Amino acid sequence: MSSSIPLFQKFGYRFSWVGMIGLSIILFWGIMALIAPHIIPHPVGEIVDEDYFGAISSRFWLGSDYLGRDMLSRILMGARYTVGISLAAVSIACFSGIVLGMTAAVVGGWFDAALSRFLDAMNSIPGKLSGLVVVAAVGSSINVLIVTLAVIYTPGAYRFARALAVNIHAMDYITVARTRGEGILYIIGSEILPNITGPVLADLGLRFVFIVLLLSGLSFLGLGVQPPYADWGALVHENIGGLPFGAPAVIAPSLAIASLTISVNLLIDNLPQKIRDRSA
Repeated sequence: MSSSIPLFQKFGYRFSWVGMIGLSIILFWGIMALIAPHIIPHPVGEIVDEDYFGAISSRFWLGSDYLGRDMLSRILMGARYTVGISLAAVSIACFSGIVLGMTAAVVGGWFDAALSRFLDAMNSIPGKLSGLVVVAAVGSSINVLIVTLAVIYTPGAYRFARALAVNIHAMDYITVARTRGEGILYIIGSEILPNITGPVLADLGLRFVFIVLLLSGLSFLGLGVQPPYADWGALVHENIGGLPFGAPAVIAPSLAIASLTISVNLLIDNLPQKIRDRSA
């Protein structure tokens, strides 16, 4: 008996229930990131509880933090920064890496060699170390975080896209396209890109997870999103003192990070079979 969902089978996609669960959680956090300012029960910076690290109650569904602020409101607003910054960074990194990788594979020669060696050198620097150095030196504004994270993960996206593009570029139909006199833009856009879409989407999802974890790590060290704003990593950092009390102020944002990253992995592992077949 097939575990796929009939709704997606009508459109030629075979999507498992596990993939749908992952997709549903991702969509939930994406929607929360968009509508959070309109649904949070309390202003994120307002002290609404007389007791710090307050317990879960009918008024405070996830308790309160170290200052008595509502944790549910802060987690929902934190989704805007965790999801938003990570999505912007991974979009820039993957777009830059894919374009450069395909171009290097098609052009070849000195351009390919020089670009590959330069990005290899960048890739050899540990991501967290370079992120710490840049953010500590320049500052941790949202724009700096996005650019820093994008630069860190562009070399990996480039290597992955170039490896795929080199294999496709060796195919006979690429030779035929060159014989017809097609240019580089046509070969990249019409011949190579459609044939690497599936693996590229999977790689984008993985890099999104890496960026979420790196951003959370930077925020936990105090170098991420700065007060009064906070992403999920910053929420863990500022409430870590409440862990001995068993307060949900530490557990809840940690579970939010885990739910998002695990869901992306579940979705990647259960991509519709039609996408896999197309990219095979």
